[in-house]
Amino acid sequence: MSGNPRHEAIVETVQARGRVDVVDVANAFSVSEATIRRDLEQLARAGILRRVRGGAVSVRMRGEGLPYSMRRLESAAAKERIAAAAASLVVDGEAVCVDSGTTGAELARHLAARRLTVMPFSIQALDALAGSVTARIILPGGSVSPEEGSFVGPLVEQSLRGLRFDTVFLSCCGASIDDGVTAHDLDDAAAKRAMIGAGRRIVLIAEGAKFSRSAMSVACSFSDVDVVVTDDTAPEPVLDALRALGVDVITV
Repeated sequence: MSGNPRHEAIVETVQARGRVDVVDVANAFSVSEATIRRDLEQLARAGILRRVRGGAVSVRMRGEGLPYSMRRLESAAAKERIAAAAASLVVDGEAVCVDSGTTGAELARHLAARRLTVMPFSIQALDALAGSVTARIILPGGSVSPEEGSFVGPLVEQSLRGLRFDTVFLSCCGASIDDGVTAHDLDDAAAKRAMIGAGRRIVLIAEGAKFSRSAMSVACSFSDVDVVVTDDTAPEPVLDALRALGVDVITV
């Protein structure tokens, strides 16, 4: 995960406005314009934005979710805290699912040193767990989404029908009291529903910004969620509503 605050500010600006200007970012961080140009070139090589004269613009089309490479930089510090708090909820010996997405990949890194049985639902989470000498890894099958690296498809859903997990760590594209937990991709939402059906305890891991977003496909309602782990930017009225529904809310 990038710990560069300039990169995070650039990503947030591009996400919000569609464009970022070299002069504005240089002034905001009191660094040279050459430094910001190097930052933009680095982010452009990673596929996060596209360089234009005087700055950079978003590579995202309207109606699409942010690409994985951009989300990886978004709220990186908050995702690390969420992952650490979520990992502390499990005890050694548990069987757990780790959903796809950037926060799921960060959680997998925290679980790699634990004595657990883990089913990762993305290439990135699998990579984080692959060197573990304590975790037993089970793969769900299915196909790999080229954009996200997530495991999806009928084989995923079929494999989960015969399994039961102590804890399912669920990620999302958006979450709201009215719409529930949502995803941009239909196959991803179907995989999430299969995970939920196989889990005894469902833990949603989501940074605060997710609670002001919604996506097309509903994975579940909050009546299916036992615990939410988020950061202190999450809207307090939403968290109060979750508590009223009986959801255990942990903020970091």
